[in-house]
Amino acid sequence: MTTDRLDLDDARAHLASQPFSVLLGARLVSFDEDGAVLEVDARPDLLQQNGFLHGGVLAYAADNTLTYAAGTVLGPGVLTGGMTIEYVRPAQGRTLRATARVVHAGRRRAVCTCRLEMIADDGSARLCAVAQGTVLPVATP
Repeated sequence: MTTDRLDLDDARAHLASQPFSVLLGARLVSFDEDGAVLEVDARPDLLQQNGFLHGGVLAYAADNTLTYAAGTVLGPGVLTGGMTIEYVRPAQGRTLRATARVVHAGRRRAVCTCRLEMIADDGSARLCAVAQGTVLPVATP
């Protein structure tokens, strides 16, 4: 594990440097020792043919949130080593919220889990997918 620590402002600046994240309108809501929370609003251009938030958007959110959670223990230089996602129900609602936590961390990897929920207009949350991933530290330029 590293002693390099990022704070929420650093993590948000990092997210803002990712063109694809900017395109999706992703925002980092939380980044601390408990993990990370990322949100994406369900815009019409992010829906699939049945009106649900596209599964690719959910996979993006899981992937990015898993790496941010791992970054809380491994430092800023991390990449996803692998990820699985299980879609448990259609993603319907106003906002996708991905919440990731570190399950295990060593020097060479962190294993994290992620809950993906859709937030309705009334503020209620409904689970739509779960993910697990392995995140690896990498040398940064």
